Formats: sequence, structure tokens, C-alpha cells
Amino acid sequence: MFIKRKILPLLEKYLEYPEAIVLTGFRRVGKSTLVKYLFDNLKTSNKLFLDMESPVNQKIFQEENYDAITTKFKELGLNIKGKSYIFMDEIQFVKDTPSIVKYLFDHYKIKFVLTGSSSFYLKNYFTESLSGRKFIFELMPLTFEEFLWFRGEKVTVSANYDLLRHLYDEYMNFGGLPGVVLESTIEAKNLKLDDALGSYFQLDVANLSTFRDIKILKSLLFLLASRVGSKLDISKLSESLGVSRQSLYNYLEFFEQTYLIHLAPAYSNSSDIIIRKNPKLYFSDSGLLNRIDKVSTGQTFENTIFNQLFISDYFKRETKIFVPRVSYFQKKSGAEIDFISANVGYEVKLTGTSNDVRRVNKFASNLKLDSSYVISLEKPKFKTQGVVYPFKI
Repeated sequence: MFIKRKILPLLEKYLEYPEAIVLTGFRRVGKSTLVKYLFDNLKTSNKLFLDMESPVNQKIFQEENYDAITTKFKELGLNIKGKSYIFMDEIQFVKDTPSIVKYLFDHYKIKFVLTGSSSFYLKNYFTESLSGRKFIFELMPLTFEEFLWFRGEKVTVSANYDLLRHLYDEYMNFGGLPGVVLESTIEAKNLKLDDALGSYFQLDVANLSTFRDIKILKSLLFLLASRVGSKLDISKLSESLGVSRQSLYNYLEFFEQTYLIHLAPAYSNSSDIIIRKNPKLYFSDSGLLNRIDKVSTGQTFENTIFNQLFISDYFKRETKIFVPRVSYFQKKSGAEIDFISANVGYEVKLTGTSNDVRRVNKFASNLKLDSSYVISLEKPKFKTQGVVYPFKI
């Protein structure tokens, strides 16, 4: 049974446009399932779905004469003279996909729907060749609301605390990869998480990077997991690993552009000003984080909240001209606001207090933010205005 995702209406809308749709995101977030649903429900028979992990399908695109590729399409039943659609899953397995898609789009007006596991690949190979011919969308792990849909729960995010708390604990500890959420036992969930990490190294790292020493990458992941929610100290990390600062920057860029980690910049109230402070580190999925290294509840909670805000801001960017990335603010004294998202300040606490509310409100006032909240995992001992629960954001 197909369970819908929040991004689905957006993809359905852009199916009506001639430009290619490119859907990217971490492995196992549900890209293939989503585009297969789009394919199956597209009201035309003039369409093809090609799994590019298949050597048979890869061979189709090994023709040096791009026009000859259309002959293969015709043999598969596609009428390229009419309105035609080609869905290609995991395009990074075909080296020249961008130039092929550009040529076929320009000469045959074929509508392409493409998926790939890496913005690293897309930014390096797609930017120039498909300029003005594509829409790129990112599919993230499940939001908490989507998690409830996948779990088949009848409750909504507006339900009371007691109904939602144990479900949120599961979401926080095992994350939002659809296959993991659908498993009913801890053992099965952990196996799915291990498989996702294994596939990441065997396929994405092996096929999309030129890194020779995979052991260093794995060692770096363990170091990063223990530092989740902290500012990155590049000098210490490079010293611990015995690699140059430039190599470390390359590793971090790869992890970020293959959707394994996110880096939160320091806050700036101007889109033209970049604050040169070390970014804070978060993993894209708390389940993956907890499989790499068992971190504290506080770290897991902060990581989960970051991702909730990150996904929320992504959808806002689809309707607004400028929505900055989730950031943090820290004074020279060390006092800080955990997150600033869409001009709202958030402080993350296991148990929020009125003192926390006063402090974050003062920060928000000084920074001219629209509002501020303390996000509390536990129920405060006393009812406190300005404290919200994580399933309400």
C-alpha cells in the first residue's frame, strides 16, 4: 500500500511542466517508491520506467549517437512523436545522463523524471548541462506527521502529550527512513539502518567519490557522531584523523551533499552577510546517528528538532523568495539560541522552564526575531507559556 508524502502534490504539479523533474535525497528515503507512484498514476500509456541500477537499462544509454537511443525507446513501446514520459531511477549509475537528457529534451521534447542519491553528483554534472531545463527537489526522511501516517496511527500532531510521547520517542531514536518506520521490532529496525549505512558506503562513496581510504571516512563518522550539536573544530578533527584540513573539508562536503549530515551556519539577519563562525553539525536522520554511535538523549533530541525545522524550512522555500537555512546564534560569552528558523528562535531542552523562556525571549528581542519558543521533551513541572512540545512544531 502506498503511503503519501507531503512533497507529492508539489511533484504532481510539476509533472505538467515540460522541464525535467529531478528528485534527490539520501538512500532509502523513498525516492523510488514515490516516482513509481507518479509513474503508475500518470494518465497516459506513453511512458517508460527505467531502473538504472540494471545493466540492461544502462546499456541503452551507452550509445555514442544519442539519436540511436530513441530507437531503443521505440522498441520498448514509446512513441516519441507524441507527448512522452521517461522515468529514470538512480541516474548516477549512467555517467553521461545529463548530456543525454539535455539532448533528448531539446530535440524530442521528452519529459524526464529522474532520481539520484546525491546533490554532489547533480551539482557537478547537472548544473550547466540542464540549465533552465530542470526542477530539483529534495526528499528528506519522514516528518513526524508522515511518521504517524506510516505507523497507521489515528492520532494527529494536535493530539495530547500522553498519546504522542511514546511515538515521538520511537521517531527520535530510530529516525524517519520509511523502511525502518514500517518495521515492528527493534532488531528489524536496526538491520534496516545498518543496511542503509552499508549501501551508502558500498554505492554512494564507491561510485560518487574518488576517496581511496574508506576507513578514514568511517572513522570521521564516529568522531562526528560524538560531536553532534557542537561547533566543528576543523583543526582538532584533522589532527585526530591525521589528514589535512583540505581533505577534511572535502570529506565534510561529500557527507553533506550526499545527505548524510547537515551543517548549520551561524545566524545572520541579512541574506548578503555570511558570519564566519564554525558551523554546527547534525545528522540527517537520528536513527542513522544512533547506529553510528549511541549518543545522549539530549543530543538525539536536538538532532531530531534540527531536522524537523530543516524540513519545514525546505517547504517554505518553495513558496517564498528567501528563507534562510536553519542557523544558530552564539554570543562571545558562549550564551546561545539553539536554532533560528524563519526568523523564529528555538531553545531545545529536555525539560523547559520559565527561566529558559525568559532567556530565549530576551535573545529574540535583541535580534528582532518575530517570536521564540522553548521546545521541551518532558512536561514542565508547572504550566509555562512559551514552552511547546516537539510534535507541535
